[in-house]
Amino acid sequence: MGETITNVPTYRLNTGALMPAVGLGTFGSDKYSPDQIADAVYGAVRAGYRMLDCASVYQNEDRIGMVLKDLFEEGTVKREELFITSKVWNDRHREVKESCKKSLRDLGLSYIDLYFVHWPFPNYHAPGCDGDARNPDSKPFSVDEFMDTWRQMEELYDEGLVRAIGMSNMTVTKLDKVLPLCRIRPSALEMECHPSFQQQELFDYAKDHDMVPIGFCPIGSPSRPERDRCSTDVADIGLFEVVKVAENHGIHPALVCIKWAVQRGMCTIPFSVKEPQYVSNLRCTVEDPLTDEEMKLLVSAERNCRLVKGQVFLWPGADDWTQLWD
Repeated sequence: MGETITNVPTYRLNTGALMPAVGLGTFGSDKYSPDQIADAVYGAVRAGYRMLDCASVYQNEDRIGMVLKDLFEEGTVKREELFITSKVWNDRHREVKESCKKSLRDLGLSYIDLYFVHWPFPNYHAPGCDGDARNPDSKPFSVDEFMDTWRQMEELYDEGLVRAIGMSNMTVTKLDKVLPLCRIRPSALEMECHPSFQQQELFDYAKDHDMVPIGFCPIGSPSRPERDRCSTDVADIGLFEVVKVAENHGIHPALVCIKWAVQRGMCTIPFSVKEPQYVSNLRCTVEDPLTDEEMKLLVSAERNCRLVKGQVFLWPGADDWTQLWD
């Protein structure tokens, strides 16, 4: 392991806490084992990552917790130097505290820095299912049901189990309905975001409502599960605009996507288990920034290409994934 990367940009949450602009994603896309991901966490923290994006449904928090224990004991990093997120999965919307406490036990922590409602529906699918899987108990978004979940999130904050709470996979329409009802406002909004799917309206909405946007699939998620692939998908790292900027800097197009996200004002959580990749993903944000002209060029990379369509969460009678994103 070489020199630890420092001076990574940060964003200040509405709680006053600082959150790194780059974190390591820990969703293995049904392809990588918990041990592989835990090994990547170990190497990434030693390389300078100070944010980890976790979730109970990723089924690896216990292994990550073992690695965190090693990192703390060997003095590589202190708990207060890390910013760790987790999320309540859809089947635990009525048991948020129990879900959070399990994540705390698995991660070996006394608090989580930022805890999300992973999806706004209680619609469950089994890990690793295919794209045609449907749960007959699934149902459309309900403000009342979501707010019941959010009240439990607020209690976690009140009790100090989490330092901030956030929402994920939301839309402007849904946010307009629930934000006025929140006693504690979300500190962050996690959303799919990459050059071919920039979500400018939702991005601006988050900023205007004091939520830091956190973008997943920042390089177009080339390792995403088969259920999230279709023939019309665009490969961000092959887009003309992205390739052109990469050639200007002599770097891989994936790094352009990460630079663009951070310079745009978004936290980004790229995933990789390969040391050269996760090190480059972090290092690129502290050197050789994109120019204003390049940032303008990348605006034209928009293709409205949502990759994580969520069709496995559709309810009986709904046959189009766009109904999830009203």
